[in-house]
Amino acid sequence: MNKKITVISLGGSLIVPKEGIDILFLKKFKNLITEFAKDGHKFILICGGGRTARDYQKSAKAIANLTRDDLDWIGIHATRLNGHLVRTIFRDITHPTIIKNPNQKVNFKEKVLIGAGWRPGCSTDYDAVLLAKTYGAEKVINLTNVDYLYDKNPATYKDAKKIKEIDWAGFRKIVGNKWDPGANTPFDPIASREAEKLGLTLILANGKKMANLKKIIRGDKDFIGSIVNI
Repeated sequence: MNKKITVISLGGSLIVPKEGIDILFLKKFKNLITEFAKDGHKFILICGGGRTARDYQKSAKAIANLTRDDLDWIGIHATRLNGHLVRTIFRDITHPTIIKNPNQKVNFKEKVLIGAGWRPGCSTDYDAVLLAKTYGAEKVINLTNVDYLYDKNPATYKDAKKIKEIDWAGFRKIVGNKWDPGANTPFDPIASREAEKLGLTLILANGKKMANLKKIIRGDKDFIGSIVNI
């Protein structure tokens, strides 16, 4: 098995869905990551803001006329709150400091490094891509609450078609080119542009399916999910 660093963009919708913090998911996720860590794997986990960020952004917009930077900073702090939660539950095997600048390399000896939001104008997906660049990873695993990439939002369009494999040019037509704070897209458009430039592989999958996630981390090819590459 490949013992290189695995970069995982952990969607905020998995950490805090609309029902509240998903303790069961976090327990299972911790057990899975810990299992691989015992076998020599190292992980960088970047936590998204998810519903927490969007709820705070929506509330703020209802009260005041805010700038894009204002909304981004709310989202960034939501990712950092989620990051602190995840860092705490991994405290026995994780670096004590949450990484906020993905361009600054930390020579961490622990098995897990936690990252969170950096600055306005991008999402934690972008941070994940930059961390992959900084630490020499060849792929980013993006975990959300859906199984595949679709050509359009399956929650809105019943005729949405799943896509198992696509190149970056086709993928960027789906996600667009503009970052919008609080947007719920398969992957940040700015991150997508950078990932294409770096030649990274992106895997999109449902983080709740632990057996499937185990296959992805192992490098198995028969997993449920979508691949974006050159």
